[in-house]
Parts: sequence; structure tokens; C-alpha cells
Amino acid sequence: MSGILDLLNSDLGKQIIGGVAGSTGTDQDKTSSVLTMALPVLMKAMERNASTPQGAEGLMGALGSKHNGSILDNLGGLFGGGVDEEVKNDGDKILGHVLGAKRPGVESIIGQKAGLDAGSVSQILKVAAPILMGVLGKQAQQNNVSSQGGLTDLLGGLLGGSSAQNEQSFLEKILDADGDGSVIDDVAGMVLGGSKKKGGLGGLLGGLFGK
Repeated sequence: MSGILDLLNSDLGKQIIGGVAGSTGTDQDKTSSVLTMALPVLMKAMERNASTPQGAEGLMGALGSKHNGSILDNLGGLFGGGVDEEVKNDGDKILGHVLGAKRPGVESIIGQKAGLDAGSVSQILKVAAPILMGVLGKQAQQNNVSSQGGLTDLLGGLLGGSSAQNEQSFLEKILDADGDGSVIDDVAGMVLGGSKKKGGLGGLLGGLFGK
């Protein structure tokens, strides 16, 4: 199974990046940067949510019904007339559910790295989140995922299945490098040059997001 970053480099990924950029009025390269950073973070957060039976059940329910992959069948229609508010509202709910209280911090840090304000990052992710759920839904169907273990295997495979060396090292940096369970910490560390000292901006961000 190919990884989520391989998807972004595919024809489908280019269509998604172009469509999201067009619908949010954001530069295509910056949109690509945001999605390259954000999608692994969202998937890692989903993987952590799915580590509890209740979380896994909720995610599987969503993937089996509303987010079954059908959104991918008509991306041209989705982006053609401008993404409707219903899709963005759905994305807003997905982000709130997956990231919880850490959402503003994630959007802010990714914005700093991509050269965008947090509001623009939020707009991009609201459109991208339902599409990501559609990708997961389609993969879950193709792999007949019906259990918590199957779901975490699917998410882990998509996170770790990238082939290119630089993508792999990016994922290793973004995924809980220090083993403390805080994805945000690692994004902060990656963006700020890996500084884990308590002083300076790294310490400030660590303090903001807590452990």
C-alpha cells in the first residue's frame, strides 16, 4: 500500500491540490506544503483516536457511511463550481473531532512553515479533511477493514508507506520522535529545527501545547 504522501504526488493528488488551492484562493505551492505537513498529522491523530475501542468504532462508522470514498468519484464537480459550505462545515467538524483543543496550534505551526496565516491553513484543511476521509473510506472498503486492529493497520500503512527517502524522513520527524505521545511537540520541533530546550520559542510552544 502506498503512503499518503505518495497519494499527493499522484495525478489524483495533483487534482486535489489544484482544486483545494483554487477553491481557497491560495497559492498552489503553499497549498501543497500545507497538505504535505497536515495530512500525516491528521492521520497520526486519527490513529491515536482509533487506539481506543470507542474512537475506532466512531471512525469506522464514519468511513462506512458518509465518508465511504464517494467524494473522490466527482472531484471535478466538487471543485468545479466552488466547494459548497456543506463540505467545508463537514471538514470543520472533522478537524475539531480529530485535533480537538490542539487544532489552533497545529494550524498556526503549519502556517508558519508554509508562509501562510493560520486562517488560510484552516480554510485549506476544511476542504481537504473530507477528501482525506474519503481516501480512508475507499481504502477501508478495498481492504475489508472491519475491526479496530484492521483500522489501525490501515492508518499505520498509509503513514509509513512512503517510498521516497525525504518523505520518509519527514514522516519520522513528524511522528512522535521523542515518544511522549505529543504529535504537536514534534511538529514544533521539526519547524523550529528540533529544539527541545525549555528556553526560547521551542519551550514556549511546548508550554502552550502541554504534554
